[in-house]
Amino acid sequence: MFPAPDYLDLSQTAHPELFNSQDPVWNVLKMIEGYLAKNLTPAMQGQLIGNSYIGDHVRIGEGTIIEPGAVIKGPAWIGRNCQIRPGAYIRNNVIIGDNCVVGNSSEIKNAVLFNGCQIPHFNYVGDSILGAKAHLGAGVILSNFKLMGDEVVVRHDGERHSTGLRKFGAIIGDGVEIGCHAVLNPGSIIGRKAIIYPGVVWRGVLLAHSTVKNRSDYQVIPSRD
Repeated sequence: MFPAPDYLDLSQTAHPELFNSQDPVWNVLKMIEGYLAKNLTPAMQGQLIGNSYIGDHVRIGEGTIIEPGAVIKGPAWIGRNCQIRPGAYIRNNVIIGDNCVVGNSSEIKNAVLFNGCQIPHFNYVGDSILGAKAHLGAGVILSNFKLMGDEVVVRHDGERHSTGLRKFGAIIGDGVEIGCHAVLNPGSIIGRKAIIYPGVVWRGVLLAHSTVKNRSDYQVIPSRD
């Protein structure tokens, strides 16, 4: 269950060999470190503007712009024509596709971003995979660690699926839109073209082309003059 092609267009990454079409997609999270150690050749083919920190084991593609104040610790493989904006923090074992945006105060670690992803403002993406053209609104958090520190399991249709992972954020399918300040709990699986509205706290599996909204009642009280 949960094979990568159900959620991700593998033609939209330069690293399809990471993904076995029969295995649960989260298995990739165990493989990123070894894949980069074997295949990454450091290179700077983009444009560095101002002062940023770029580690030794980093590859940056043509047309990518690294703006002042970004930190790319590495190992990291960043594709072409990306924007790495001020205050972005790209930690260890990160693969970023082409035409992606990593913005102000956004942090990424042990993650794969497919082409066209946008995580532009105050986002945390830990131990997660984002499909092509996935977009996170400002302040979206992909939480990757349970409070008790035990194994993350995926719950779906009354069944518990073991992942073997203590750190696992989310699988975000192609074209998913997640609104501002939403929080996804560890082990969330979001199907293609799903929409999660601002402020939602989500746990579990969301089917493709679904929409999640909060229902809140408000009380409006006239002001006293």
